[in-house]
Amino acid sequence: MKRPLQTILLALSGLGLLHASLFTDLCLRYVKAGMRPALIASGAVLLALAVAEAWPRRRPGRGTEPAAHEETDDGHHHTDDDHAGHGHDHSGVPRVAWLLLLPALSLLFYAPPALGAYTASRQAPEAVPEREHFDPLPSTSPVPMTLTDFTSRVQQDRKQAIKGRGIQMTGFVTPGGGGDGWYLTRIILTCCAADAQSIKIRIYGTPALPANTWVSVTGTWHPGGALGTKSAPVALDAHTVKKITRPSNGYTDALPFPAP
Repeated sequence: MKRPLQTILLALSGLGLLHASLFTDLCLRYVKAGMRPALIASGAVLLALAVAEAWPRRRPGRGTEPAAHEETDDGHHHTDDDHAGHGHDHSGVPRVAWLLLLPALSLLFYAPPALGAYTASRQAPEAVPEREHFDPLPSTSPVPMTLTDFTSRVQQDRKQAIKGRGIQMTGFVTPGGGGDGWYLTRIILTCCAADAQSIKIRIYGTPALPANTWVSVTGTWHPGGALGTKSAPVALDAHTVKKITRPSNGYTDALPFPAP
């Protein structure tokens, strides 16, 4: 690969990372917020390498020594430059190398959308860890709750503390496919988009808003099966559904932080 292409790739990759992590919040579509400093540092290093690669270099000895002569059997004299001309030129750029420009350019001009309903609709819900102890629910109504906590209390809390209580949860809309209802969803990242998992709550009682719309839902548990066991449906009868802005911690199943 020739130096100009190397320089261009390094510069575009560095600028793309800085654009996504330092000058915008695009990186938060694909990684957790804790990874942002590492992305900024990586972008700065790539940009510094591009500058170093583009810096003119003096080649020692170039043009200071006459070309060596060699006499062949036919009596002709050939220089080292003549031999170089008969060799194979390996300085060309493989065509496939130019494809490396596409991901670098995409960071600058076309950022892929955040993970959402399309991903969640093709995943099985994340398995919720087994719990033996549940703290008493606060007396406030409705009770703010994460999707994971709601799932655990519905299927594992033998005291049935959630029964009849008003619950408030936040997530985005995922179409429910066949049948009644739709899903309130959160996507959880351990590190980046490659390890994404989803958790979903079935919502009944209100029509679904467009896919990927972030909403705050208030309602009560949708009865069915035996509450506190695996037979209980992880579902909510919605009383109100309010459209909201995507929270800044959208890739965690936590109580929402407002967007900055």
